[in-house]
Amino acid sequence: MKITNVEMVISAVRQEQYPAGQLPEFALAGRSNVGKSSFINKMINRKNFARTSSKPGKTQTLNFYRINDAFYFVDVPGYGFAKVSKTEREAWGKMIETYFTTREQLKAALLIVDLRHPPTKDDVMMYEFLKHYNIPTLVIATKADKIPRGKWQQHEKVAKETLRLISDDELIIFSAETGQGKDEAWGALQKWM
Repeated sequence: MKITNVEMVISAVRQEQYPAGQLPEFALAGRSNVGKSSFINKMINRKNFARTSSKPGKTQTLNFYRINDAFYFVDVPGYGFAKVSKTEREAWGKMIETYFTTREQLKAALLIVDLRHPPTKDDVMMYEFLKHYNIPTLVIATKADKIPRGKWQQHEKVAKETLRLISDDELIIFSAETGQGKDEAWGALQKWM
């Protein structure tokens, strides 16, 4: 997909702040520091558009990125980060749950996991949550460049089994470094646009 126009529209914490209109939205969920911002940057061919941080737990709002005036990527706060107070975690949880369960424009969730390791308990919980609410899900297994290509299949199998991935949901092996999986990800998203 040729990206001509990208705009950070709003960092929202409440429903009334969500952008108006009916453009399709794709929410990126994943634990802190799994590479959600790097995924967005690679997909839109921009180096530092979505801010990456070495500090986990940096994203604390729903960040709406409008792409080509045609759809949004919505970066949601990462989960599984311990250095955040319980109250703050609960507030994020509520904010994320409200978005996922009430937003009609949400077409699919992109669950970002780290291909190098089996999905965490939090990843599994997130996947089960998405399935409970019948939200179409695309699993993006990042950091593929960090493991030898010969081991990808083995890691993919572990990820699919750990998540108990249903056959309707696809897993794409991705690398923000090399661009591996970028075309496949665009291809998969096209069906919901």
